[in-house]
Amino acid sequence: MPIIEPLNFKKLLIKDKRVLGLDLGSKTIGLAISDSNLVVSSPLITIHRKKFTIDAEILITLINERMVGGLVLGLPVNMDGSEGPRAQSTRQFAQNLIEKIDIPIVFWDERLSSAEVERILINEIDMSRRRREQVIDKMAAGVILQGFLDYLNHS
Repeated sequence: MPIIEPLNFKKLLIKDKRVLGLDLGSKTIGLAISDSNLVVSSPLITIHRKKFTIDAEILITLINERMVGGLVLGLPVNMDGSEGPRAQSTRQFAQNLIEKIDIPIVFWDERLSSAEVERILINEIDMSRRRREQVIDKMAAGVILQGFLDYLNHS
């Protein structure tokens, strides 16, 4: 299944399936999951990246175990809207993943998602730097996924 536009995503989802949000970093992949009603995003786990094939197998296992019907990948767009090397890396990851799974994949602008989470963890929760490093990726995935779910439910 090809990468699709956000407006077509919901049409391709099987009823009662969940959506998995991914925040792809060079060292980790933060994951968040939706409820089956596609309303609420919850941070799930952080995967420490190894090789693509290993990372893909972990994702496929989670997709099967958690009844996931689609993926939302945070696309790291520059503040001016252009795409740099990180965005191209994310697009390549998605293309490689399409060869292994047959569920819809959509990109969602992730500008400022990590910065938003960092601000919350510092200012509102007063979390230590070490603890922030352990949770920021999955929480950023949650922010990305929640933004997409809000879009789906209001468009």
